[in-house]
Amino acid sequence: MNILFIGDIFGSAGRRIVHEHIGHVREAHQVDLTIVNVENAAGGFGVTPQIAEEIFEMGADVLTTGNHVWDKKELFDYLNSAAPYTHERPRRVIRPANFPPGSPGYGIYEGKTAGGVDYAVLQLQGRVFMTPIDDPFRTADSFLASVRARVVVVDFHAEATSEKVAMGWYLDGRATAVLGTHTHVPTADERILPNGTAFQTDVGMSGPYDSIIGVEKDLVLRKFLSAMPGKFEAAKGNPRMCAALVTCDPATGRASAIQRIALGE
Repeated sequence: MNILFIGDIFGSAGRRIVHEHIGHVREAHQVDLTIVNVENAAGGFGVTPQIAEEIFEMGADVLTTGNHVWDKKELFDYLNSAAPYTHERPRRVIRPANFPPGSPGYGIYEGKTAGGVDYAVLQLQGRVFMTPIDDPFRTADSFLASVRARVVVVDFHAEATSEKVAMGWYLDGRATAVLGTHTHVPTADERILPNGTAFQTDVGMSGPYDSIIGVEKDLVLRKFLSAMPGKFEAAKGNPRMCAALVTCDPATGRASAIQRIALGE
């Protein structure tokens, strides 16, 4: 079974480059499950229902998010518009499971591939250098204890590499893949951990690389040099789609291979 995980889409440049490549990558690698992180898809801050629908039309099965999930208020009702555990599209847009109880939406999606394989996608958010929400490690324990699927993909949206690496080791053997998002820079440490979990500290951004993590360079430099606040705008130059391709045994959920993908115009 092949799983394609596409890293954080950033702005219109990210949407455009994913639209250009997602179809032929899915076909070339006979992808069974496609997961896309969309938390920066709307101008670099959040995602709208319309953009979520566009990315589903591109071929995504599940959309993950992160700390910017609440930036577009119109998403709140969208997240809550589908009943739990249906295949309706809003149910397949998930936010970090360790947000406090009562937050809009859901932190996990359990589905079935076209080939009949059960899978689960769990989203977690780190706490180091980020808003200190509920413990992602114990949240993972709680959710994974109730998941029946063997194939489990975890999007760990976190700032600190140490926290991401710790989560990979913590879930080794309990998740098919633990893939980091949020920092927008792809890491070269993809590997299969001893008990069969595919891991990469950060899959990287699908967006403009002539930028400072997606934002127009001059705007960020001005803030560093002046310490004055300013409005950030998504850059557009040199877009690349960064992704991870994970191969696993659907019967056991154990991963056998992970490959970095980086494609430009």
